[in-house]
Amino acid sequence: MKTIRTIFSAILLASLTLLFGCDTNSQDSTTKQPIIRVGSTGQSYPNGYKQQDKLIGFDVELTEAIANELGYQVEWVVAEFGGLMGLFDSGRLDTIANAVAITPARQAKYDFSQPYSFYGSQIVTHQENNDINTLSDFKGKTIAGVLGSNHINNLKKAFPNNEVTIKTYETRDGAMYDTEYQRVEGYVNSKPILLAEIKRKNLPFKLVGEPITIEQVAFPFSKDEKGQALRQKFNQALDKLRNNGTLKNLSIKYFGEDITS
Repeated sequence: MKTIRTIFSAILLASLTLLFGCDTNSQDSTTKQPIIRVGSTGQSYPNGYKQQDKLIGFDVELTEAIANELGYQVEWVVAEFGGLMGLFDSGRLDTIANAVAITPARQAKYDFSQPYSFYGSQIVTHQENNDINTLSDFKGKTIAGVLGSNHINNLKKAFPNNEVTIKTYETRDGAMYDTEYQRVEGYVNSKPILLAEIKRKNLPFKLVGEPITIEQVAFPFSKDEKGQALRQKFNQALDKLRNNGTLKNLSIKYFGEDITS
């Protein structure tokens, strides 16, 4: 009888363990947040950069705020900008949060959220380049830019007859470094980003002329059912964050001004 009771107790314990185990797994599956994979270079101050190994910045904090509104958890993927676009094209990212400008070429491939910021493609030069004060002064000179960024295309449009030599870099740090040490005569990037970098690092740069173009920045999404659904949700969250002042406050926090409208 003792043996039978022991066997019965063991079976009962196993059944209860299985039962409660199933309940726990079910609860975990219902409470676990869905994950979205978002790309950032992690080197784009003040949009997305690392501080003490933590990814922060305007685009990063905005994406996290959107995810919080939608009940998502963000899984950040860090790579160079050209690599991010490749990952996105292959379906390994849900979107990119790295000052992605809306262009006709990109609109043919992706659908974009509503714009969340506005940037002007601006060229700077070293303060000691006294002979460079207007855009036409760059003719015959070399201008640096980040590979894969739309600023390179804007440069080509601004100088359509190959009046300047365009030198591309994998990261903006390399482009800024060569401009600072006058290995190239100019560097192109978004005006708000340039002003933030100049202030942050006390760079010896001066702005040359007006921005060569003004661009809208937004989140890209794939042209499929999943991408469309996520795009719609992002737009709804952006509307809320714009109306409650979060979007403007984040812009002022990272850029010192409102570049969201």
